Amino acid sequence: MFWYDGRLIERDTFELNIYEPGLLYGATVFTTIRIYQQSLTHPLTSWQAHCDRLHRSLQTFGWQFPNWQRLQQGAELLLPHFPVLRMVVFADGREWIVGRNLPADLSQRQRQGITAWVAKDSLFRRDLANYKTGNYLGAWLALQQAQKLGATEAILIDNRGNWLETSTGNLWGWRDNCWWTPSLEVGILPGIARSQLLTWLASQHIPVGENLWTPEFVKDLEAIAYSNCVVELVPLRTIIERASNLTVCPSHPALEKLQSYFSSFD
Repeated sequence: MFWYDGRLIERDTFELNIYEPGLLYGATVFTTIRIYQQSLTHPLTSWQAHCDRLHRSLQTFGWQFPNWQRLQQGAELLLPHFPVLRMVVFADGREWIVGRNLPADLSQRQRQGITAWVAKDSLFRRDLANYKTGNYLGAWLALQQAQKLGATEAILIDNRGNWLETSTGNLWGWRDNCWWTPSLEVGILPGIARSQLLTWLASQHIPVGENLWTPEFVKDLEAIAYSNCVVELVPLRTIIERASNLTVCPSHPALEKLQSYFSSFD
């Protein structure tokens, strides 16, 4: 079951023109939204923030906007069936929404942490990193390789070895009694969960900063996690690198405070 171009389709396939730019060049934009309590108006669902993301990307690329009411209609029809929706817009404004479940082991990941692999090959760079487009090949390849090595996530880096983001989210690190996240200026996705956490930390008077994650900075981090709108916040336990592995505490006290943002709306 999915939504496409104004219609609810109860099968797993649909037809595209063979010259469709979205198929040939990845010319689409998307956003992935977690539906809380089956409601688009729940604060954590962040419906408007996701629509704003799509709007900004489409405006930047000079593409046609979708029928926003129709996009919402499709989401409302699918949300009783799926807690996660991927909303895609083609260059001509057609909308496509597919649903999926949360990871079955998400609670375990949030409690025990995960293993991540540092993707050092230039093959794993993400094009147009400030936007979520249909060309996600670099991040997807990095995640596939990470999983082959027994990791759950991949960490993307620049050509100087500085950490940027994970293949699916934004990085967070605790050091010197302060939370740190890579600056947008390094060329990363401005994640919605990232923005919300920055605002919330400031409102709670918890020190937080944006910076460059050099190898020297990373090695002294006491806790590391990544965030996105689906998994919320997941600690990293082990980081696989070529030379050696880095181990950090997935139950550091600072993590509990950061994770508490997502339970503050219960």
